[in-house]
Amino acid sequence: MINLLPIAAFWSLAFWGLVSRKPVLIYLFFATLPFGAFAAVPTFLTGGLTFIPTPLVTLLIILRTFCKPQGPAAMLTLALMPQKLKLLFLFWLVAAVTTFFMPRLFENAVMIVPIRGILSDTAPLRPTLQNLSQFAYLTIAVFSVFAFAVVLQSAVMRQHALKALCLGGAMTAATGLVDHASRYLPLDPLLAPFRTATYALVTDVEVLGARRIVGLMPEASAYGGICLALMATLYFYRRAIFDDALRTVWVPVILSLLALCAWLSTSSGTYVGVALLGGVAGLEWLLRANTDGQRFAIYRRGLGGELCVLLTLIVGVSLLLIIRPEILNPVFELVDRMVLQKTASNSFAERGMWRAVAWDSILATHGFGVGIGSTRASSSFVAILSGAGLIGGALYYGFVLQSLLRPTAGASIESQLLISGFRFSFVPSFVVTLMVGDADFGGMTAFGFGLVTALSITDARRRENLHGSPLPHSLHAYG
Repeated sequence: MINLLPIAAFWSLAFWGLVSRKPVLIYLFFATLPFGAFAAVPTFLTGGLTFIPTPLVTLLIILRTFCKPQGPAAMLTLALMPQKLKLLFLFWLVAAVTTFFMPRLFENAVMIVPIRGILSDTAPLRPTLQNLSQFAYLTIAVFSVFAFAVVLQSAVMRQHALKALCLGGAMTAATGLVDHASRYLPLDPLLAPFRTATYALVTDVEVLGARRIVGLMPEASAYGGICLALMATLYFYRRAIFDDALRTVWVPVILSLLALCAWLSTSSGTYVGVALLGGVAGLEWLLRANTDGQRFAIYRRGLGGELCVLLTLIVGVSLLLIIRPEILNPVFELVDRMVLQKTASNSFAERGMWRAVAWDSILATHGFGVGIGSTRASSSFVAILSGAGLIGGALYYGFVLQSLLRPTAGASIESQLLISGFRFSFVPSFVVTLMVGDADFGGMTAFGFGLVTALSITDARRRENLHGSPLPHSLHAYG
């Protein structure tokens, strides 16, 4: 019965969000991000399949957005306009054809590493339920971009989304800290109702005598990935938050807690991502510091405070090392074990084998691919190419490049800050997914794609008001 209480609470909030005029579903979307081990639908009703909360909330957002009278027209307009979401829509169509036909066309003719089964050995390609489930998750991610592109055209909704992003960061940090505290306090009964997924949950692994925290995710690397994505997004989007207290007080607190949780996850991919985030943040700071002219004055806001924080940290760490030079030895040992020695681990060799087999499947199918969910890849790049083929991969990465290069000339200050924030925040998580990701680009990336698309539409509307250039009526309806 106790396991049914969280499920009942989740669906009560979801139903409230579906019928409410308030942006409840947006807040619920971000708040459920760290609940990756929670089966929101009782598994005895699904034949053992696990449906976690975030994709279900995303599906409700899609339904709520496109079941309105103007919804289908708005979706069709976005799908057919080359400068909006046409490349992403074509990628989804190619992925659908590949997933439903290639496993049958090349059945038993190509060797793959199945999503379920023995992970250290290959098997002949054949259609499986994983093709359907993985393509369903990809479909939700793709059409959530469409939904966000419509919903986030409103400046009010964008501010709600940024506040919800802060809520998601706080929830992620809280679940990680509770998991860490459960090592010292009897908190496992509090966590158990949210660890009901039927797939393997790796929650008790220790590294150098310290237990890796997983929050309410299946494993430490998944939890660390969520922490990294939220850290990057919050750090670079924060300057577009209108609420001064939230931007200057709460966001730094949440970022600090997320950084602590990312460290405690002891995930090598997360460590690499955090290092990249630091490098990208430094590059962004230098670019902002070297801007000139009135048009770029907004980018220089907060430079002095950020420099003071960095110098304070450097001075504090330096003084600590002078007093106790041995204090960082555990840190060096952990980095050496989890990053520098990673290439000697069994998991590194196994993931390398997955990537090699997935790449060979692309060549064996003459570039057509084996379908989404057919083979493990441990790399988003290889997974997309092997799942959707070379054509699908070209369309998807063409859309990624289009999103990163959205113009900001003549855009509002908010648009400039958010588009710039998307460009910088995209890099760390994207690089990590090249090492450990899959074909489903996930909710956080979908949010970023939808946000910059929505901003391009609102900026086009501003230019139309100034110059009289027409914009499709179906997109006007959601302004």
